[in-house]
Amino acid sequence: MQVFTLYEGSYSVDVSKKFIPFDPQKDNPKDRPASLFIHVQPFLIKTAARLLLCDTGLGYSNEQGEMVLHQNIRNAGFDPADVDLVLMSHLHFDHSGGMVDNRTGAMQLSFPNAEYVIQRGEWENAFAGKSSSYRTEIFEFLQRNAHLTFIEGSGTLVPGVHYEHTGAHTPHHQVFLIEDGEEKVFFGGDVLPEPEELQRRFIAKYDFDGRKAMELREAFGNRAAAEHWQCLFYHGKSKATGFVKQAEGNFIVY
Repeated sequence: MQVFTLYEGSYSVDVSKKFIPFDPQKDNPKDRPASLFIHVQPFLIKTAARLLLCDTGLGYSNEQGEMVLHQNIRNAGFDPADVDLVLMSHLHFDHSGGMVDNRTGAMQLSFPNAEYVIQRGEWENAFAGKSSSYRTEIFEFLQRNAHLTFIEGSGTLVPGVHYEHTGAHTPHHQVFLIEDGEEKVFFGGDVLPEPEELQRRFIAKYDFDGRKAMELREAFGNRAAAEHWQCLFYHGKSKATGFVKQAEGNFIVY
């Protein structure tokens, strides 16, 4: 199994829910008060049977007018048309913007041959448009044009691709465990977005249920250490991927 980090960039975001590029080499975080500073990095996974994409980033374009996500997939040696499954942890814009290609002002599917896999409850909440974190125009286009697969609860999508309904970050957030032979890769979306979140216990205000998210991080950390999962950190700054071990009651990501 091969895992490719598709780094889209570093951004600041405030209550406006606008993601503004942030370069720590030249930008001063003090100029952006009350902002979160995050990395955005979807992941491409090549198994023996399939090419999988875990979340789709913001869908922003580079200076040449090409989607950064598409460029990164090509740099990894694949074509966006080769993607078989797009696995969505949830539908906040920083995870779902790249589901469509809007460079010309006319939307197109970013992955025309892929099956987009979404929790039904997440889709219904997102489509209702009650939060500015969701962009309903994307979902309207997908409803008309994409191969959508709605799943409920936890289970196995296809052999080697398992999903687990977690809630916590959004009411219907989900995570994925990909198995290929003896290898296991875990994508925790925004329930486990950064390695540091395994190393300290806290309740985040940006989670729908912060206490549950905190408890899930610990539970997934224990499973990752016991079962030798490679964890993928969508917003990770210090590490994009890593394995987990325990030492003296603490998690270490290496």
